Amino acid sequence: MSRKSHDTVVDRQFGPQARSYLTSAVHAQGADLDALADEIGTRPQARLLDLGCGGGHVGFRLAGQVAEVVALDLSAQMLEVVGQEARRRGLANLVTRQGAAEALPFDDASFDLVVSRFSAHHWHDFPAGLKEARRVLKSGGTAVFMDVVAPETPLFDTWLQSLELLRDPSHVRNYPVSLWKTVLEAAGFAPGAVTGRRLRLEFASWVARMNTPPAHVTAIRSLQGLADDGVRDHFAFEADGSFTIDTMSMSARAVGTGG
Repeated sequence: MSRKSHDTVVDRQFGPQARSYLTSAVHAQGADLDALADEIGTRPQARLLDLGCGGGHVGFRLAGQVAEVVALDLSAQMLEVVGQEARRRGLANLVTRQGAAEALPFDDASFDLVVSRFSAHHWHDFPAGLKEARRVLKSGGTAVFMDVVAPETPLFDTWLQSLELLRDPSHVRNYPVSLWKTVLEAAGFAPGAVTGRRLRLEFASWVARMNTPPAHVTAIRSLQGLADDGVRDHFAFEADGSFTIDTMSMSARAVGTGG
């Protein structure tokens, strides 16, 4: 599938669900957002790119700490919701821009900070997206990547991707931390410390947020019922289908010349 075709799938999945991502508790709050705000601190001259902004929660949280936030997403409907909410909150320094991670519509070294949260697992070309993030970041600038990560154990990795794809056909891949580090280095970043977390997903809202077809919901529950004890324990499957996944936050410094 070409990037353009995949982008269409992503837009079709997320556009109609834009408001549900604005109101999603999983996305609107969390220890990762609190830690991000502390790490960024107050940067009154900084320009920040929220790469794959989704419901806009990174931008909403950091707009008061930087000079400008540019919230970029593939979905025009998602950006409309984010823009409306920014205006409602009086965040005049938050602007929206439509585009894909693999072809960012910005000049080289346009930003002091880049943040991407729960976006990279939808990119058609993960290495290209990270190279673009490096290209638009000033040398020495900071990027923070926050996402669901795959377990390093192949069996658990396979299970995670299977559940994700059944729920959302725009899903590409959750990457293990080891691969994140390798691809970041190849893109021109020096990866920093990784903070791992566990995130519980309440099943009913998880599938409703993506409007998962009933047949796929049934398939997910059937798979869960067939899991061996190791898989069941790792994902902490619950009677109602709720489960727990691994996430990470990783800072990375832009090194070299980028582009």
